[in-house]
Amino acid sequence: MNSTAFWYASRATGVVALLLLTAVFVMGILINRQGKLPGLPRFAVTDLHRNISLLAVSFVAVHVLTAVLDTYVNIPLLSSVIPFASGYERLWLGLGAISFDLMVAMIVTSLVRGRMNRTAWRAIHLTAYVSWPIAFVHSIYSSKDLQHGLMLDLAIGCALILAAAVTWRLVSAAREVPRAARVATLLDQIHHSQAQRTQRTRQGASR
Repeated sequence: MNSTAFWYASRATGVVALLLLTAVFVMGILINRQGKLPGLPRFAVTDLHRNISLLAVSFVAVHVLTAVLDTYVNIPLLSSVIPFASGYERLWLGLGAISFDLMVAMIVTSLVRGRMNRTAWRAIHLTAYVSWPIAFVHSIYSSKDLQHGLMLDLAIGCALILAAAVTWRLVSAAREVPRAARVATLLDQIHHSQAQRTQRTRQGASR
């Protein structure tokens, strides 16, 4: 009975974690360079993003713990942070460990962002975006629950939402390119005009 409870708890928290992670990454993708979302001030966006991230990691932690406590299969606790350390479903659980490690790195570095070099923080934060597709593959193949029925539809829905967010961000970035090109052209023209004025001044002085 206890094993059944752990099994259900592990599956349920895993599904909720996938939903929360999707929300976290969609929000991260949609946030513009000023750190704002339409209708929300900057501080609210930052707090919301951080709190949902912490909640997602909490559900992942419970998901891992209940999977370890489930006696139906033997899953070592260390395999949750050390990839491919489990004898059961080594590949798929290993991918889950990699995703978990990347998420923890993202959360920890976000909490100490003010004390970190911006370039290092950004590199770690961008790397953490890889954790979602890894977690998605882990979810699909480590459990048969997400391979059919409503759970599969839910997983596909998360993937479509994330794909839509990525598409929107790419289109927005593409629209900014002409503006950036116009600014660069304008700066070149100003620099060229200044160079011409300098040259005429020197020629006048030499006469």
